[in-house]
Amino acid sequence: MLVSPKRKRKKLLAVASGGGHWVQLLRLGPAFIECEVVFVTVDQAYGADVHGYKFYSISDATRQTLIRLVWATLELLWIVCKERPDLVISTGAAPGYIAIRLGKLFGARSVWVDSIANAEELSMSGAMAGRCADLWLTQWPHLAKQGGPHYRGAVL
Repeated sequence: MLVSPKRKRKKLLAVASGGGHWVQLLRLGPAFIECEVVFVTVDQAYGADVHGYKFYSISDATRQTLIRLVWATLELLWIVCKERPDLVISTGAAPGYIAIRLGKLFGARSVWVDSIANAEELSMSGAMAGRCADLWLTQWPHLAKQGGPHYRGAVL
């Protein structure tokens, strides 16, 4: 009798900044059920939200804090090199965009879900990530366009 080997679970790197970005990422959790999930965010205290999962905290940075942004990029590069995700997903902001770009260098597919807070226009990170993400989503139907972002519902 031939026994097929167990299907390897895909590794998912889930990355978000703090606050609402993190909350929205956690609300996507049920979609990650068949994946080995590794969480990354900017606050060590958020590790309590994902107890039992692999968790990394990186430096909090924005385009206004260039030196910290470079440091956060190096931290994310180390995480991507170590974890080798099959998929990177983010709800924003800068750390998610960087993680998607780095993941692509290693062959990972990517999903960007723009923050629900961006009701009038896409976030800057979302607009940039949309150019390289495999799936680009908005949580507002009126922001959806044929080439993306696409609307598939809201997280909150």
